[in-house]
Amino acid sequence: MQHIPKPSATRICIIRHGETDWNVERRIQGHTDVPLNETGRAQALAMAFNAAHHRFHAIYSSDLARTLETAQVLAQREGQEVKLLPQLRERHFGIFQGITAAEAAGLYPAAYAHYAARDLDYDFETGESLRRFAERVAAGIDWLVRHHSGQTLAAVSHSGVLDVIYRRATGRPLDTPRDFKIPNCGLNWFHFDGQGWHLEAWADRHHLHDVLTEPPE
Repeated sequence: MQHIPKPSATRICIIRHGETDWNVERRIQGHTDVPLNETGRAQALAMAFNAAHHRFHAIYSSDLARTLETAQVLAQREGQEVKLLPQLRERHFGIFQGITAAEAAGLYPAAYAHYAARDLDYDFETGESLRRFAERVAAGIDWLVRHHSGQTLAAVSHSGVLDVIYRRATGRPLDTPRDFKIPNCGLNWFHFDGQGWHLEAWADRHHLHDVLTEPPE
């Protein structure tokens, strides 16, 4: 059931960054600063043209290069500056950063078992637990709501961040398997009405048909 935002609700369009070479290779990026590839830049441009039908009071981004580059394309169309919000960073995957899930299963089988089970308190030895990551994301979104009450915002972030927000808005537990896609440069709309987080629209990517077939997670 779609929630209709109240007039005073804060609306946020949260956008996953464009594609990177590590997305194509299915490497776990985490905090590693990987730039957009050619497809990712085309996705960002297509997204910006579509999102330009909306008016945003402010545009935010994670402080990693792939999100900032994506956000800057939208900001240029809006005549705005991108504001950085580090709380919107991807989860830190510690010893898994830079390798694929298949490589992780072979190199670190015990750690991979925690990862596959979505263990809330496992932190990849040098990284961030899912529980702490979700708390960080929630704090970042709550900050946006406090500072932009009743406004409409855009925020460019990561698949892990969108996973957390989607679950909170739909009541899904963090430790259950992901059964929804998070496409690069899709538009995901939420509103925050003082009673909670609500999902309005998910993974709008009709603008990507000419630059994308099926994006890697």
